[in-house]
Amino acid sequence: MEPDTQNDPSPVFVERPTEPVVVDAFVLGLVPLALAGCAALLGWTAIATLFLGLSVFVAAFFRNPNRVIPGDEDTVVSPADGRVIDVGEIEEEDGQKSLRIGIFLSVFNVHVNRMPLAGRVTSVTRHGGRFLAAFNPKAETENVRCELRLETSRGARIRVVQITGLIARRIVCHPVVGEWVNRGERYGLIRFGSRTDVILPSDAQPRVAKGDRVRGGSSVLAVLRGAT
Repeated sequence: MEPDTQNDPSPVFVERPTEPVVVDAFVLGLVPLALAGCAALLGWTAIATLFLGLSVFVAAFFRNPNRVIPGDEDTVVSPADGRVIDVGEIEEEDGQKSLRIGIFLSVFNVHVNRMPLAGRVTSVTRHGGRFLAAFNPKAETENVRCELRLETSRGARIRVVQITGLIARRIVCHPVVGEWVNRGERYGLIRFGSRTDVILPSDAQPRVAKGDRVRGGSSVLAVLRGAT
């Protein structure tokens, strides 16, 4: 559900990145491509092939496909491509319970993140200072991470947490506090292997299990209370 723009002055987030291949690919892929060219000129075929393969890998890593968003406003879609590594109840600092669904992204997955639900951004905070493997339980609380809090039009409050891993060193999160973000919209990315968690109200009904493979924007993770 989109905001009532006539009665609600809140700005609407402009989806990004939307290009088929994220611009970072051209920046990071230029060096190995240039080295491949130099090696080829020197007749070092094996080395040229290696650097060319690395350049192709970088381009594939930053691919950004379009997706069909399923369901309605109560349907929670996956914020990332990858494998579900956690579906379970957690206890918040205030003692309340929440449902957490964690997704591990390998270096072969699409790394552009999508918004699991539509809502207004209430906070964007960054935490942590370590770069543990994203599947390490300690990564949830110790790794560099970016937590975006969202409130839906029905008052449900959720969090989307982008977490770095061993290789990942940069988190991009474009929305700012006060903006309305639509469900399934692309809003950021994490470079080179990571984890993305969604924290939902405790009565949300999960639609995935540990070990499932999901695709950002097109896989259903859960359904909020009151939905069919």
